[in-house]
Amino acid sequence: MAKTRVLVEFGMGTSLRRQDYTEAASRALKDALWHNSINMAELFGFEKSAMIIDAKIGCANPEQVDIATLEKIFPYGQPNITVEEGGLDIDAPHRDGHTVIANAAIIVSFDMEPA
Repeated sequence: MAKTRVLVEFGMGTSLRRQDYTEAASRALKDALWHNSINMAELFGFEKSAMIIDAKIGCANPEQVDIATLEKIFPYGQPNITVEEGGLDIDAPHRDGHTVIANAAIIVSFDMEPA
């Protein structure tokens, strides 16, 4: 058996005022997940718990993201979350601080023979 990719989905999330990198990352993951109903497990005859979920987050300050909080977003599967430098911080024009923008990519795979 081999880890075989079956789905990739993308999302974006923001923290407009609080400069909360975990919240922006959480919103990016939810944006990617909520784009569609991921029913790949049923399609291939697997349990949902067999989904291997590799989630990659990009934000300007990756060290400020709480990965344990992000793992709670996934209702099933085996999430593996990595955070790296990316996304954007946009200066606020009429106040101190900035808006945080995070990007997410979710890759769903199963341990199976490639087609």
